[in-house]
Amino acid sequence: MAVYTILFVWEWGWYTQLRNVEVVLPLGLANYIDVSLFFDHNLALFNAALITILVILCFFRLGPKWLYMVVLILFHLQYVIRFSQGEIPHSQNLIGMSVFCFAIGAWFFPGAKQIPRFVMGSIIFFIGLGYTSAFFAKLIGTGFNWYDGRHLWLWISEKSIDILSREGFYHPNLLQQMALNSTAVASVILLIGWFTEFIGFTLWWKKIRPYTTTLLIGMHFGITLTMNIRFDAFVIQLILVGYPWYKLVDHYLTTMPDSVRRWV
Repeated sequence: MAVYTILFVWEWGWYTQLRNVEVVLPLGLANYIDVSLFFDHNLALFNAALITILVILCFFRLGPKWLYMVVLILFHLQYVIRFSQGEIPHSQNLIGMSVFCFAIGAWFFPGAKQIPRFVMGSIIFFIGLGYTSAFFAKLIGTGFNWYDGRHLWLWISEKSIDILSREGFYHPNLLQQMALNSTAVASVILLIGWFTEFIGFTLWWKKIRPYTTTLLIGMHFGITLTMNIRFDAFVIQLILVGYPWYKLVDHYLTTMPDSVRRWV
């Protein structure tokens, strides 16, 4: 999370400095302050540098607990500065939610044993809630015919225009060709993804969490193959929180020498 937080704020900072001219779509704090002030004088880059320093301090548990809250506010500010142009992606939202969970956990559960449990539990809760609510959002917005394969045709065509304008050529892969050649195949692809989103809430149960995580990761790979949309941060965070890595850590802690175990 720390790596992606730093990566995103610098990516947004450079984009803002080089391309942002005016506010097209005010988001969040941009409804209350004029974020266009950050478009000049390298202010977005200074904000990125400040966030980087604070994230490093938080990572090594240096400084007061309220630093997490400062990181959250500055991270959100950098987000609304960058995406004031009207294009809002999804891939950064999970990182932002994780920063929020750390900020709340550090504020209300400052104990060394309490904060990790709260942060991990709240991240898993919001991930599961996010996927399941996405299912119902599609259901409310479009109805039961959301999985109509012709919708996938439209989205593939839209992304092909983006790729064509960026790279100068576009060649559909095998899965895209299968979907474009058959409404039934396209509908099955959407239906599988839609159902996988629906069961996202099952992440809340430890015993079946690895299986749900695997299905969600598979769904994201399917989205990448069909619509050329990548969710790198989503997938990496799913891998980190969705599988019982603590069992592997405990196993190695019990087998390593006492001197090394005490240091770890």
